[in-house]
Amino acid sequence: MAETFIVSLDQGTTSSRCVIFDHNGVSRAIAQTEITQYYPETGWVEQDPLEIYQTQIDVMKEAIELLNINPSQIEAIGITNQRETTVIWDKRTGKPIYNAIVWQCRRTADRIETLKKEGLESYIQNTTGLIADAYFSGTKIEWILDHVEGSRELAKEGHLLFGTIETWLLWKLTQGNVHASDYTNASRTMLFDIHKLTWDQKLLDLFDIPLCMLPSVYPSSYQFGEIDESILGVRIPVTGIAGDQQAALFGQCCFHSGDVKNTYGTGCFLLMNIGKEAIISKQGLITTIAAGDSTDVEYALEGSVFIGGAVVQWLRDELKLINNASASESHALSVEDTQGVYLVPAFVGLGAPYWNPYARGMIVGATRGTNQSHIIRAALESIAFQVNDVVNAMERESGFNVNALKVDGGASLNNFLMQFQSNVSQNFVFRTKCAETTALGVAFLAGLKVGYWKDHKEIEKNWNLDIVFTPKINKDETDELLYNWHRAVDTALYWANYKKS
Repeated sequence: MAETFIVSLDQGTTSSRCVIFDHNGVSRAIAQTEITQYYPETGWVEQDPLEIYQTQIDVMKEAIELLNINPSQIEAIGITNQRETTVIWDKRTGKPIYNAIVWQCRRTADRIETLKKEGLESYIQNTTGLIADAYFSGTKIEWILDHVEGSRELAKEGHLLFGTIETWLLWKLTQGNVHASDYTNASRTMLFDIHKLTWDQKLLDLFDIPLCMLPSVYPSSYQFGEIDESILGVRIPVTGIAGDQQAALFGQCCFHSGDVKNTYGTGCFLLMNIGKEAIISKQGLITTIAAGDSTDVEYALEGSVFIGGAVVQWLRDELKLINNASASESHALSVEDTQGVYLVPAFVGLGAPYWNPYARGMIVGATRGTNQSHIIRAALESIAFQVNDVVNAMERESGFNVNALKVDGGASLNNFLMQFQSNVSQNFVFRTKCAETTALGVAFLAGLKVGYWKDHKEIEKNWNLDIVFTPKINKDETDELLYNWHRAVDTALYWANYKKS
């Protein structure tokens, strides 16, 4: 019999990708293309939903050609996606009524401030697990319905549909036969009750969003539907859907309470599996639903570091201290330490657990002997310090002791950074061989549903470890580093909070 495969459609913020995996969890073909970003006003970010769909189809066909297989060899398709990005379309024509409003878009920030003044922040967090923010989908839907003429009437008449990107892709792939999402993506809309696993009518009324616009919601591993035969010549089941960060948590095989993964990208996204009881955070974390293959859901705590790998880009592009990102490692290793220099990369404020949008970047502890290598090393160390702050917040919130951190993303390839992360967190750091953990996670979810993989234990055999980093300094040394780091953070916060008398 011919070898069979699982296809992952990975629709991200800047590109559409397709990754084809074999039974050993090895990526056998990858195709990718960038998508256009639109910035119609300051702080606004949009994309063309039709371009998103077409590029996703194109890269899927390209990957199949690269691997030189027949589409009939594909057992199932999984979809993972940029979360919160909002699309509304007319189901009669299949055409969006407005561009997709991207998760990064801040156009509804004033609306969020109004909600807070009206005392709704607590209800939103207790119901949805989310901090009230323009980041999420609810106010984006409201904005489109408020600003596209006639759209509220069309919505109430049942003609308009809402979806985040996975829902839009699924609807298009099935030629309009399936309007559905999964728990992970629904939990990012600021409209979904993560305890009852239903759309919350009070929030729908608040934003004047008709229930008939919203997709049906199912577990991440589910028989969602089949792609239409016209696309690849065969009907293939779509059996896995998950938002990108929850897909990565599943791809890292974080199946047990207390398991933590961190993706080192432009920022850092940390997720901790907290089991079957949702914890509403008091530490500046988000509570979200983890990807799974059961209606008996598990939850995750999520914390975001705004500036992770972006601090290395800053060293390269703005300060011109390095020619490429990989050079940061050799500079960091060329000095024994930072000579007391600490860099707080609060270029766009501080994320979890501080949540101060007014903090700004600081370099403290500099002396006449400070050179570029000290600053570069301090920049890399700042990534690990910020990650450690989130891990500590997760430990306080959940009661779980973290003794290992599973890592992926571009900056995880920096051995100095990973070793320093292990040192400062006094934890093992496990780096996987597979760089495609997001795509792999949704492939696992899709494959489980069709029996391509039998269960979690078989999947764990496909999780391939690259290297383990273990702490090389003692706790007293770590405590001294953390004490000075927090002094530096306090300096950035003081700057934010200082007011003229």
